[in-house]
Amino acid sequence: MTATLDATKAAQAYTIDKMHSDMAFQVRHLLTKVRGRFTEFAGTLLIDQEHPEQSSASLTIDASSVDTGTPDRDTHLRSDDFFAVGTHPTLTFTSSRVVKTGDDAYDVAGTLTIRGVAREITLPVTYLGTAKDPWGNVRAGFETSLTINRKDFGLTWNAALETGGFLVGDEVRIDLSIQAIAQ
Repeated sequence: MTATLDATKAAQAYTIDKMHSDMAFQVRHLLTKVRGRFTEFAGTLLIDQEHPEQSSASLTIDASSVDTGTPDRDTHLRSDDFFAVGTHPTLTFTSSRVVKTGDDAYDVAGTLTIRGVAREITLPVTYLGTAKDPWGNVRAGFETSLTINRKDFGLTWNAALETGGFLVGDEVRIDLSIQAIAQ
């Protein structure tokens, strides 16, 4: 059962449910794409359906929770060559502006910080609706995808190939599927 947010109510706070959310990425490696995810993250959303511009979002991801399914690669990603988790333990996003662009579509602008480098980005967010779970909790769902250049965030490590080109692609696709619980 899906419902829309009640526009007659004040803004509603939500907490991201990490058990039912996914923070995934993919990047070219040699010829194919490597996929991975982060398993430890937390965040809050403030949703004001009547005044979307007053909505906000914040997300913190534990960089050491990177998981590509290959322990040696994950160790390399945690090293100073990539995420440098010893000095930059988290990736963060904090919204600065929300603009409704369609019936269930929003542009959520804000600051993405990776490896200590902060850049303004805009997430094209799709609102998937709300529903009550079997225990009476109100949940809301959201999805977004975007592509960033990893070098813009200080992730510059690479290896030249004998045949030309480089081992790791610059473009990283990020896919977020978020289910959040009303507080």
